[in-house]
Amino acid sequence: MKAYIFPGQGSQFPGMGKDLYESNSIAKAYFEEANEILGFRITDIMFNGTEEALKQTKVTQPAIFIHSVIKSKVAGEAFQPDMVAGHSLGEFSALVANKALTFKDGLQLVYKRALAMQKACELQPSTMAAILGLADQVVEDICAGIDEVVVPANYNCPGQLVISGSIEGINIACEKLKAAGAKRALVLPVGGAFHSPLMEPARQELASALQSTEFSNPICPVYQNVTATAVSEPVAIRENLIDQLTAPVRWSQSVQAMIADGANIFIECGPGNVLQGLVKKINKEVAVAAI
Repeated sequence: MKAYIFPGQGSQFPGMGKDLYESNSIAKAYFEEANEILGFRITDIMFNGTEEALKQTKVTQPAIFIHSVIKSKVAGEAFQPDMVAGHSLGEFSALVANKALTFKDGLQLVYKRALAMQKACELQPSTMAAILGLADQVVEDICAGIDEVVVPANYNCPGQLVISGSIEGINIACEKLKAAGAKRALVLPVGGAFHSPLMEPARQELASALQSTEFSNPICPVYQNVTATAVSEPVAIRENLIDQLTAPVRWSQSVQAMIADGANIFIECGPGNVLQGLVKKINKEVAVAAI
């Protein structure tokens, strides 16, 4: 069974999508529609902008979403998913690809999400750190014992858990986790504590936009970050998207659930190949590919 997976923030690169735009009329039409929906030419930044310009959350998130969705559209009849999943932002791309959301609604939500997250980041200085080489339970226990906001945020693969919280909380956690035997505790170059309680203002803002957006029955289940289970019911999909901003991304658990439900090939749809690498670390036996 085919599982299509969609990447999140961090997989962007200068020039992304330019070849698609120039070589495919379907892709070009979607790129132009995206420019119209957003009210500015995001394609100029994607195709010709610097790495720095692409790193702004309000650009990064819609750019990755647009690139990922267009790749699924260009695949045409070959795009036949049995299940889909996306890493954080990628969940929105997955939901357009499986027809739970329209391209326009998906892009508008992603842009609102990016702006809301940017705003939440500015309210309180916060950050994230990648912890390598420790069992999840050890990381969870140490975070729980710190008297600051610091929580598990991304369960990427066994031995790789990203934590999120206040700058003070992350610094304390990194010291404690290194003392507990972490191979690395690396503070990430991000502007905020994504998937933590510090995103609550963004969650509230996005919730009202999600409540007024129509969701359809998808053509296949989506394995959502919050539950790491197959979801097909539009109301449940919406609720999980609302919770996603302050809850951890259970990527490792989602991939394991998809394999348990029959997935034997994971096809990454979007810029980069980060997710293929994570899938292989979660289970060496399954096949990976890219569109």
